[in-house]
Amino acid sequence: MAALDAIVEYANALMLERPISDYCPNGLQIEGSAEVKKIVSGVTASQALIDEAVARGADLLLVHHGYFWKGEQANIVGIKKRRIKSLLQNDISLLAYHLPLDVHSELGNNAQLADLLELSVEGPLDPESRVSVGQVGRLKQSLSVKQFAEWLQEKLKRAPQVISNDEAAIIETVGWCTGGAQGYIEKAIAANVDAYISGEISEPTVHIARESGVHYFAAGHHATERYGAMALGKKLAEVFDIEHEFVDIDNPV
Repeated sequence: MAALDAIVEYANALMLERPISDYCPNGLQIEGSAEVKKIVSGVTASQALIDEAVARGADLLLVHHGYFWKGEQANIVGIKKRRIKSLLQNDISLLAYHLPLDVHSELGNNAQLADLLELSVEGPLDPESRVSVGQVGRLKQSLSVKQFAEWLQEKLKRAPQVISNDEAAIIETVGWCTGGAQGYIEKAIAANVDAYISGEISEPTVHIARESGVHYFAAGHHATERYGAMALGKKLAEVFDIEHEFVDIDNPV
């Protein structure tokens, strides 16, 4: 068992070591039990994940997508009310890190995706940005577009949407940014990589990929962002000698 305050202090020091302008508050969003025996981690604090946290006896729910986003309705009604009520009734804290969990050099979504796909990291996707979310690097061995799509499906358990003019073309260098980062494709073009991976895709992205010649892989917002919360949860469990379980709520997006 560990003190909630100690866990939050440690996690904040780890995740918030440099200031990042974000779309939501990072850190402890909802306070529950003062003592923590078990952490459940997941991607999004949906009702389904909360129900699993309750069923699995969690005291702390750790996620990438929490609550209180800029521009959303502030009123605690409907879905938001039911989610928060479930957490409070079961004395479960909600700990959430959004952009900090994307950019962390070891535990972040992009770093973890690189490890999973065996990509060597060579630098930031946007070298001019003070905090670059995405990265560029190189495959362990060159693959064709078709082979790389199969590799992504094998590792992420989800078939990517592929935009390419030539599935036999060879990929050696890759840019990537997890989640809703299709808008960064032009940064990948500027980095002169062969391929770009993000979670989501939008209508303009298709044309940009086709016209630039960059092979584009939309691998799933959820699928590409499973790994940061999982890694952070495992780290906290090791440091504080408590239980941790990652719960994957299926999401086709």
